[in-house]
Amino acid sequence: MNLSLSSPKWNPYLAGALVGILAVLSVVVTTLVIDKPKYLGASTTFVRATGLVEQVVSPEHVSENAYFQKTKIKIDWQMMFVVGIFGGAFLASRLGRSAKLETVPPIWEQRFGANPVKRAVGAFFGGTILLFGARLAGGCPSGHGLSGNMQLAMSGLLALVFFMVGGILAAHLIYGKGGK
Repeated sequence: MNLSLSSPKWNPYLAGALVGILAVLSVVVTTLVIDKPKYLGASTTFVRATGLVEQVVSPEHVSENAYFQKTKIKIDWQMMFVVGIFGGAFLASRLGRSAKLETVPPIWEQRFGANPVKRAVGAFFGGTILLFGARLAGGCPSGHGLSGNMQLAMSGLLALVFFMVGGILAAHLIYGKGGK
C-alpha cells in the first residue's frame, strides 16, 4: 500500500485519513476555538455570498427579502471556510499532480457532446437543484453526511444513504447504465 504524497494520484486510504483528521480539527476549531454552537453550514454561506453580490446589483431587493432580513449578510468564518474549499482543492490537485484544465469531462462528452456551454448550463442547474435541496433540508451534505456520521447520528447515516441512492439514480438518469 502506497501512502506517499508524491505518487501521481492521491492514495484513497491516505486521503480518507486526512479527511477524518480535518473533520475532527474543524469541529474542534469551530466549537472550542471560535466558540460557535453549530458545525459547518456551507449552504447558508453560499446563499449569503449570493446576497453580497445581489446587494451590489439590487440593494432594495435584498433589504426587502425576508430571508436576508432574518439572516445577516456578512463575511465570517463560514465564508472563509468556503473560500478554503477552493484553496484546499487546488492544493490537493497540485500535490496529487492531477490538476488539469478540463471544460468538458470525457463521460459528459460521450453522452452530451463536447459543447462547454451545454456543460456549464448543466452544472449550473445541477448546482441550483443541489443548493435548493440543501436549503430545503436545513443543511448541506457535508453537515448531514460527514459530521452526522462522525458523531454516529442516525440522521447522518440516513442522510448519507439517501445521498448515495440519489446520486446513483441521478447518474443512471443522466449517463445511462452503460456509462464508462
